[in-house]
Amino acid sequence: MRPPPRALRRVLIGPLWLPLGAGLAMVLAVVAVVAGLALPLSRKRRALRVALCGAVYLAIDIWLLAACTALWLRHPWPARRDSARWSQAHERLLMRALSTLLAAARRLLGFTVAVQEPPGPDLAVGRPLLVLARHGGPGDSFALVQLLLSRYHRRPAIVAKETLCWDPGLDVILSRLPSCFIRPGDGAAAARRLTELARGLRASDAILLFPEGGNWTPGRHSRTIDRLRRAGRRQAAAEAESNRNVLPPRAAGVLACLRGRADLGVAVVAHTGLEDLVSAADMWHAVPVHGRPMSIRWWYEQAGTLPETDDERREWLRLQWAIVDSWIDARRASRGEPVPLPADADPNVAEPAVPVVTVEQAEPFTRTAEI
Repeated sequence: MRPPPRALRRVLIGPLWLPLGAGLAMVLAVVAVVAGLALPLSRKRRALRVALCGAVYLAIDIWLLAACTALWLRHPWPARRDSARWSQAHERLLMRALSTLLAAARRLLGFTVAVQEPPGPDLAVGRPLLVLARHGGPGDSFALVQLLLSRYHRRPAIVAKETLCWDPGLDVILSRLPSCFIRPGDGAAAARRLTELARGLRASDAILLFPEGGNWTPGRHSRTIDRLRRAGRRQAAAEAESNRNVLPPRAAGVLACLRGRADLGVAVVAHTGLEDLVSAADMWHAVPVHGRPMSIRWWYEQAGTLPETDDERREWLRLQWAIVDSWIDARRASRGEPVPLPADADPNVAEPAVPVVTVEQAEPFTRTAEI
């Protein structure tokens, strides 16, 4: 369902959310207390952990909305604002909110992030950046935005689905930072907005884009293959079937961003660890997820090394996603997990050889940082 217009969200949904969200947070806090008293000897204490984490999320969202409102009351007239200070204030709010949320998720749910970095992880400081990230598993977008803010000191320009506007706190703060909300069926208009977003970037900004267009799940992957086959795109369906850990990347948004800035470098982000948690039941049974970090690996392509034509850039993007897929397979194999077969594959029949794409083109990774 599409969210209502922004004016209605500001004058109606936002004010209503403050008491409603606070009430829901208090209910979850009571549930956590009852769960803690009722199951004091339970080792996992799932109900306690999940209820407390939900209460923390709601409290942070309410605080974020209230803090943004306070900033607006102090500087209600756009013409009289210092745009740099206005942006920095909202960056600090977003970083504090995400850092608090991830700290709570670490303590309550066991959620951790481990980052493997190439030498000199400065991400070309002094130039704007396009970050192309795989989308899979709970919490990945929050973790990536927090990394851009706190570790790499980048102001994120977030490309997100319009449904995110239903969250009042995120809706307000992202609308005051560079962002682009995408709605289904709005391809040409969305591409124009992305091009304008890229043109307006500062040197320290980074566009965060998920080219798959949605969170990876086994069901969505299978449906994508079926849709490509029905459309007669056999080669694309075969590529999607061989790249089992990712969805086929959509190039339109990437091309639109690159058209907006000729000096836009690109960071490709692969991650794995929690993508198998695709339903509420999966997440419930996995809590706490100790020993299952969200492992992130990225590599950087300088602006001058990117292909020049749109067709070449589409092929380059497909290659990057094949590398992401191969890296995920390698990580799963190193953890002793089976590499998934296609949904219709016969496990008793040897699989035909498929060219393997490796990440050797990236520089060796020398450091691992955990947040």
